[in-house]
Amino acid sequence: MRVKELMTSNICSVRPETSVREIARQMRKIDIGAIPVCNDKGELLGMITDRDIVLRCIAAEHPKYTAAEIMSENIVSAPEDMNIHDAALLLSHHQIRRLPITSGGRLIGMLSTADIARRPIMADEAGDILCAVSKPALS
Repeated sequence: MRVKELMTSNICSVRPETSVREIARQMRKIDIGAIPVCNDKGELLGMITDRDIVLRCIAAEHPKYTAAEIMSENIVSAPEDMNIHDAALLLSHHQIRRLPITSGGRLIGMLSTADIARRPIMADEAGDILCAVSKPALS
């Protein structure tokens, strides 16, 4: 099974100049905890999680930041034709819950641990990912 068969393709992204306030509103509106940051060409520049907003904006008392100022860069992503087992290994190895999916350098979808867990045949992979993500990161 390939990543493109399980990924969510109807995804919302923001531009680098989008305000944190607008990002939080979009997250609330579509009930998501992470949102990709893309340029005009649809190329993935970074990711912002609800945790990024809390730690990098609210706790730092800088509510007027933009996406470019708080996004995580150097994002791990996968091509749409990657085997789902290999994608699960990527999620586990990098201790992440969401994997952006690209084609030709453009963001085309998102694969989450939940996407994998919904398939009964993938229950072991989902459990392995959750176990790895839940461990403290190595320094």
